Amino acid sequence: MTTPPPALLIAGHGTRDDAGAEAFRSFVQELGRRHPELPVAGGFIELSPPPLGEAVAELVERGVRRFAAVPLMLVSAGHAKGDIPAALSREKERHPGISYTYGRPLGPHPALLNVLERRLDEALGGAADRADVTVLLVGRGSTDPDANAEVHKAARLLWEGRGYAGVETAFVSLAAPDVPSGLERCARLGAQRIVVLPYFLFTGILPDRVRRQTEDWARAHPEVEVRSADVIGPEPELLDLVWERYEEAVRGDLRMNCDSCVYRIALPGFEDKVGLLQQPHFHPDDEGHAHGHGHGHGHHHHDGHAHAH
Repeated sequence: MTTPPPALLIAGHGTRDDAGAEAFRSFVQELGRRHPELPVAGGFIELSPPPLGEAVAELVERGVRRFAAVPLMLVSAGHAKGDIPAALSREKERHPGISYTYGRPLGPHPALLNVLERRLDEALGGAADRADVTVLLVGRGSTDPDANAEVHKAARLLWEGRGYAGVETAFVSLAAPDVPSGLERCARLGAQRIVVLPYFLFTGILPDRVRRQTEDWARAHPEVEVRSADVIGPEPELLDLVWERYEEAVRGDLRMNCDSCVYRIALPGFEDKVGLLQQPHFHPDDEGHAHGHGHGHGHHHHDGHAHAH
């Protein structure tokens, strides 16, 4: 008898934006349609239903004993490094006998960079000479410097070989520079045409904020042409990449880069985070548990993978 392949569990961050949450749920359904040979489920660690624990329970009810969890996140910040592994450890206690491997976040990946390039072309309407275009790539922002550095890496990879005047970086929360400061930097560098490119998978509160802040700055600076590009969205490249991350997790080919992880290396100003134990990130709707951002993240040990800090 052949052992069935592990199920696929998609772990999302969560959003208060109904359209963004629905985009995630539709994306999970599409993955299930693409891969009828295995059970596929998805859940959020906060803010939106269904919670991750409910998605695990759904898989268990379908007879699943093994699954691979893929974080539907662009960068490896606290949620991917700690909250999701902690939540999965909790589910393992709730459902004795299950085992799982944990995949790595999605970006920066060449396939996603190609989608970002497409979003820029759409925003420009194909009319502009790229040598006249400065891009402001706007990430979510994190208290984890390693996560913020990954957005800078994506910006550099987007700039290489594509002919833009430059690709600058900003963040919409928790990290500097913010969107207005990023736009100001572009202008001071001589940019006459700027495209603000949100480094987000789906629509939501934060991408909407990026667009509003961009429009406010543009109104105050009519001498600079400023356009807003769309989020990445549920493109075929994204579906393919999640499957690639699933296959890596199943094979044990994880290649997670921990060289500058704040929970492993004493970075200036973050020395107190080294080796902290992780705590589950409880979903507010998770019955019987209070919600708390318990961000102690340390030794991420899971079946089949140890993100050993």
